[in-house]
Amino acid sequence: MLPPRFEMLVGLYGDEPTGRLLSAEATIDSWLRVEAALATAQGELGVLAREDSAAIVAAATLDNIDAELLWEQARNVGYPILSLVRQIDEALPAARRGHVHYGATTQDIMDSGLAVQLDAAARRLGELLGDFGDALAELAERHVDTVIAGRTHALHAVPTTFGAKIAGYLGELARHRDRLDAARSRVAVVSLFGAGGTSAAYGERAAALRARVAELLGLAGTDVPWHVARDNIAEFGLVCALLTASCARFAREVVDLSRTEIAEVAEVAGHHRGASSTMPQKINPIGSEAIIGLSATTGALSSALFRIMEAGHERAAGEWQAEWQVLPQLISLSAAALATAAATATGLQVFPEAMRANLDVDGGLIMAEAYMMRLAPHLGRERAHDVVYRAVQDCRRTGEPLHATLARALPEHLAAGVDTDLAPEDYVGHPHDTVTAALALWRARRAPTQPDPR
Repeated sequence: MLPPRFEMLVGLYGDEPTGRLLSAEATIDSWLRVEAALATAQGELGVLAREDSAAIVAAATLDNIDAELLWEQARNVGYPILSLVRQIDEALPAARRGHVHYGATTQDIMDSGLAVQLDAAARRLGELLGDFGDALAELAERHVDTVIAGRTHALHAVPTTFGAKIAGYLGELARHRDRLDAARSRVAVVSLFGAGGTSAAYGERAAALRARVAELLGLAGTDVPWHVARDNIAEFGLVCALLTASCARFAREVVDLSRTEIAEVAEVAGHHRGASSTMPQKINPIGSEAIIGLSATTGALSSALFRIMEAGHERAAGEWQAEWQVLPQLISLSAAALATAAATATGLQVFPEAMRANLDVDGGLIMAEAYMMRLAPHLGRERAHDVVYRAVQDCRRTGEPLHATLARALPEHLAAGVDTDLAPEDYVGHPHDTVTAALALWRARRAPTQPDPR
């Protein structure tokens, strides 16, 4: 087998437990577990003699597999299971040989092994998602009253609070927990249908055998073959891409609010963290930058998921191989993004004074809607909009406060309602309701790391 390719982005920011779950050793082990479960079930159901079954289970271990030979032979055969089966068989006593992989086809073993790995990967992604969400929940609670400029189209819009802003991310992650749960339940499914999906080689006890193998592996059972029906696999990969994209949205927020001209947040500080090789003043938002890079890569890779669904007839002719490359990468990238986002959120520095000062950088014009809504009951919303719009243009020419310009432009009986300087704190809506609702949504979600009743 070729030496592993160095991947700098995942190498620097990847999640080690996820890497172990997707390693070559773990992949081979998942196939061995399936072969052992198949032999166990066949022994219990009388398809194999119990002595043969027990011998196969004892032989189906990593110690009996020459991985280098397996991959060398896989390059010739096209798939690794023939070599795996032959090596297990050679490890058996002579009297017990010839019963390994009985009735099975290569994709039965590889897909069931993949289901085992995806189940474990989903649990790990759920843990990482939980860490990120919990960090955001703490930020939302702590800053529910921290007033900040809400921005639309990158420009000042209306006042909001930093906690309410973070609550939007928390709601998004809560929905992702549902998606991850659902995707996990659909990929953690046994595949045991034989060469063409008919189960003919498994005999009359095929359904019972499949159900028992699923039970032994901790997977859900099914009586519908999915050798070429890859929609659930594609869904899982797309959930990984969605998770990573949400991490990138948060990371982009951190990058934008960290700008020198804004300086409302900053990533965790540390000696030479984010340092430049030439500009001594620089403290770059390196965690957020990594997340954005991870998401850009994930988004590009995810397009291949639709191609794997094109497999025809009863067995793919190339589409399945694309899955081998893309799916582990999507999982690794997603895990890295979640882990880095959780660390970024946990260590995020928030500067309320800068947030408050920035509310005034446009001369208080961020309160324009507030004045418009104060005038709307008297003038109607459209006319009130036009009055405030004209006043804003005057303010930008004169530098005069908005309330003073409006008071001068309105009849006396209306001017009295706008002749005071409205405070941003008085026009933030209902941040406590927003944060409370987001926290309830997040905390109500069952973590995907909990086992499903099968």
